[in-house]
Amino acid sequence: MADDTALAGTVAAFAAGTGPVAVDAERASGYRYGQRAYLIQLRRAGAGTALIDPIACPDLSGLGAALADTEWVVHAATQDLPCLAEVGMRPARLFDTELAGRLAGFPRVGLGPMTESVLGLSLAKEHSAVDWSTRPLPEPWLRYAALDVEVLVELRDALERELDGQGKLPWALEEFAALVDAPRPGPRVDPWRRTSQLHKVRRRRQLAAVREMWLTRDRIARERDVSPGRVLPDASIVNAALAMPLNGPALIAVQGFGPRTNRRQVDQWLAALQRAREIPENELPPAAAPHDGPPPPRAWADKDPVAAARLSAARAAVTALAEQHNLPAENLITPDLVRRVSWEPPATPDADAIGTALRALGARQWQVDLVAPVMAKAFGEAAA
Repeated sequence: MADDTALAGTVAAFAAGTGPVAVDAERASGYRYGQRAYLIQLRRAGAGTALIDPIACPDLSGLGAALADTEWVVHAATQDLPCLAEVGMRPARLFDTELAGRLAGFPRVGLGPMTESVLGLSLAKEHSAVDWSTRPLPEPWLRYAALDVEVLVELRDALERELDGQGKLPWALEEFAALVDAPRPGPRVDPWRRTSQLHKVRRRRQLAAVREMWLTRDRIARERDVSPGRVLPDASIVNAALAMPLNGPALIAVQGFGPRTNRRQVDQWLAALQRAREIPENELPPAAAPHDGPPPPRAWADKDPVAAARLSAARAAVTALAEQHNLPAENLITPDLVRRVSWEPPATPDADAIGTALRALGARQWQVDLVAPVMAKAFGEAAA
């Protein structure tokens, strides 16, 4: 659907439907700049399946309002909710089938494996990595996209029964509510530090070169609306920063550039490298990213051996508890929370005080109930 008249009909149909609504979104990751949605798929009992072009219909707030009191069923909601919010669609209630699978202890939680293991159905995935910004979208791609919401509600119902049988359904409901209530993430601090292979860069001047080249690439990618990796791969940025070439021939000799690099591009990358050379020493980026938490765990033994012992004991206890409940340790409790409380524990590190600290850091109540007692015991054993 790609016009306002068809959209109005879809809004009316889905408002009149019954039960949860299955929602999915397709992005053009690896092809376009950013993470906007290029196709949105919906399915609801009594309304059928709808495929919406959010480029032709960029304001879907009316559809979002029509579904305001409806539970949304989404697979891997953290991936889709931001791009859905951009077009005016925000759920009030949510069931995340991927997260449900994690909590239920399934080893593979992609939509295809989950559908196969839970429902015994196979989903075709041959178009999963296509460029969804293509217009018009080929008919086989549209059929493939529709299948992603075809059985999502059925999968949701089966997972709800599984979680209920394991006594984990209240945990899942808390997690889903937290996803709905989570604030939209702000801009990332120093996003250039996510450049792959950055660990090879040791000198601050070279880090500055990575930053300047990354910013140049990001500007070009935004202007051209292409994925930054299609402008210049991360590995090429790192190689150039390590070599710090002074002229065009030297840059072309760096792995990842080569003779097919056009003159304008060569000039842009050389200008970025020159800016890095001219930065005063006291303004160079620090070797490590700024953060407000404890130091990296590998440094704990030297900085605070007592805290290191607490962390080691807490990690072991959390891992054992996660195995006992058949779920990933990172879903039982975020590793960062374990580190923070281990680094700065309450004055009296009993279960109540540790629970209060975990809640203040964003842990859900079910996590606190399970984890606080075992962390308190681990801290006590580490101090003995």
